[in-house]
Amino acid sequence: MATHFSDLGIIEPIQKSLETLDITQPTDVQVKVIPTALTSKKDVVALAKTGSGKTIAFGVPLLQLIDRTNPTVQAVILVPTRELGQQVHANITSFAGQMPEISTAFICGGVPIKPQIKRLTEPTQIVVATPGRLIDLIHRKAIDIKNANYLVLDEADEMVSSLKESLDEIVTEMPNNRRTFLFSATMPGTIKQLIQNYLSKNPIHIESEMETLGHQGITHEFVVVEPIEKLNVLMHFLNTRIGQRGIIFCKTKAAVNKLAKNLAINKFSSGALHGSLSQPIRDRIMGQFREGHIDILVATDLAARGIDVKEITYVINYHLPEFYDMYVHRSGRTARAGASGYALTILQKEEAHEIAEFEQELGLSFSAFAKADSQQLEDNNTLLWAKKIFKTKPNRNISPELKEKIHTVFHHLTKEELIDKLLANKTNSK
Repeated sequence: MATHFSDLGIIEPIQKSLETLDITQPTDVQVKVIPTALTSKKDVVALAKTGSGKTIAFGVPLLQLIDRTNPTVQAVILVPTRELGQQVHANITSFAGQMPEISTAFICGGVPIKPQIKRLTEPTQIVVATPGRLIDLIHRKAIDIKNANYLVLDEADEMVSSLKESLDEIVTEMPNNRRTFLFSATMPGTIKQLIQNYLSKNPIHIESEMETLGHQGITHEFVVVEPIEKLNVLMHFLNTRIGQRGIIFCKTKAAVNKLAKNLAINKFSSGALHGSLSQPIRDRIMGQFREGHIDILVATDLAARGIDVKEITYVINYHLPEFYDMYVHRSGRTARAGASGYALTILQKEEAHEIAEFEQELGLSFSAFAKADSQQLEDNNTLLWAKKIFKTKPNRNISPELKEKIHTVFHHLTKEELIDKLLANKTNSK
């Protein structure tokens, strides 16, 4: 493997920008894709795990291939979500730090369109876009991609549903001889059909470290629970991971809201993310999670697409994913940038048989998680009760007279004696 980006044929200004960002050693997907993108005229299909460095793999060649003297749109990068698009745009902008003549723009739905229309009146060579908003801007004639010779489909397997409706129209606007770069963490039948329909007849296929669908460094475990103990088992696990950051996946928005409420009641540092939230709220929650102000994100599959936070140490499947590919994307949120990770799936008895099916389909090996016994779960609930008391804000509406009377009741007790009596009251009341 090449040990330096200079070995891959990258020009010096981009090398300097990468060095400034402390990016010094190319990953496997970058080694395989960058020289091919720079020297071949063919389309490229790259199968690479989430978090493997795909943005550099396609972003760096684009910066080198476009005509920097031409101020019109030459490359379109399609992404499934606003969150991923923001990251891709920010990364490519930073990669072009030593190339001031290159201008990039990010356009997406969920925010006012007028500022984006105004932005596109300025010179722009690379556009990062969500499909729906790009179509809207094409209809409004606010963007011209008729001379865009490069199309990137990033995380295509997470974008299939939106691409089905939008890609025909987007591709029709682009030149027939464009080059297309498709990146995906999995290769379901829908992606194979997309490749057949929209890419050249013989695209170059690249696979990067996909021996187990990109799950090297991730420990996969499962636990079978009774419905009544599911929440308690989760709370016990979370209490063993205080200070670590993780994502809990639920199947529906209602389940996300219910679980997030329970976490808040038990004073866990958490936030909820699903498609019914407004874009400003989603941005605020993601910002809090990315900056470390909250430790746990409870999310649906759709809302979690494009999350790229390196410090995620665990992923929990509170509900089993509907499709095998979803498991790949869920667990791929941990173990990013070479770090180790952990994925726990919580099952009910009638779902237990599905673990073997996931193992066979994905080439993974699951281990049984050592579930806490009833006494440990009860002890953990008592600990959560204590934390709730500790984090309860004083009630300023209580009269000084009543506070004085209560103080008189307890004043002769030491702190240890008071704690003993509180615990006795709590445990005896069960």
